[in-house]
Amino acid sequence: MKTTIFAGIAALGAIIGTTVHAQEVTLRVHHFLSADAPIQKGVLEPWEKTVEEQSGGRIDVQLFPSMQLGGKPPQLYDQARDGVVDISWTLLGYTPGRFPLSEVFELPFMSGTATQTTTALQEFQAKYLGDELKDVHPLLIHAPAAYKFHTKDKPVGKMADLAGLKIRAPSRTMTDGLNALGATAVGMPVPEVPQALTTGVIDGAVIPWEVFGSLRIESVTRDHTEFGMENGGLSTSVMALVMNRAKYDALPDDLKKIIDDNSGAALAALAGAAFDAAEDAERQKAVDAGHTITVIPEDGLAEWKDASQPVIDAWIKATTDAGHDGQAIVEDARAMLARAQDK
Repeated sequence: MKTTIFAGIAALGAIIGTTVHAQEVTLRVHHFLSADAPIQKGVLEPWEKTVEEQSGGRIDVQLFPSMQLGGKPPQLYDQARDGVVDISWTLLGYTPGRFPLSEVFELPFMSGTATQTTTALQEFQAKYLGDELKDVHPLLIHAPAAYKFHTKDKPVGKMADLAGLKIRAPSRTMTDGLNALGATAVGMPVPEVPQALTTGVIDGAVIPWEVFGSLRIESVTRDHTEFGMENGGLSTSVMALVMNRAKYDALPDDLKKIIDDNSGAALAALAGAAFDAAEDAERQKAVDAGHTITVIPEDGLAEWKDASQPVIDAWIKATTDAGHDGQAIVEDARAMLARAQDK
């Protein structure tokens, strides 16, 4: 009888141990785009699968798109910092002035493909962003492909065409840039763009192609402007996937290693490829649908760059006044982008 009882207890203990072992850690990941956006389909879902498999099921990743856990997109960074969620993905530019050094990549003509800018950001993060991101555990700092103009009723073929147009801006830096180019900048998170276009709050937006499908705006904007080369753009935004620091610190060492092995440069390569693939696919859809795509040639960018230069100069001055070498940071970022292009 005792043997039977002890055997039963042992079996029960094994079952309980297996159950606990199978779901040791739950990571809730929150973001503002839809479940079919490239960030979820191309980055977060593959990351979820890899992390869960490598942990043997001990880590359970749960994805919550479209702000399902509440709040507004500008609150996402603080949600992760404060432990409201375990991980969040957001744009650093949604909280103007809070991440001032990262804004260098939001300056006019300081961006390239998603892969190029994201590669440069890995180097930039290691050198400059430690203090700005100290309240969280960063998993990925990246960027989409450079932003293009997408307008509703009036194509933009030259800078003068922006006069009188209300254009959505993703950040404070791009707000200054658009105003310098002659547009009227209207700041808003990207999920608000479809309704704002439909209701006439804005006449167009600076966004990458890749977000078109998830926003469902291909029928609203049919005129598009690229810069310098086919699929070249004006600016970008710095995006961040960040984890609550206490949650990360509490992980056992072997699970930390799994998170580390699938963060940083490894995850950056995945994100760059996924965002560039989505960029090309959405652009091709516009071509196939007969949209008008205007490419401002490289030798036609002088007036755009001249008009934008005061924005860069102002950023350099403000950054230098804050105790940094603004000019050196701009030159460093450009060099990092150039090195990334050569890889």
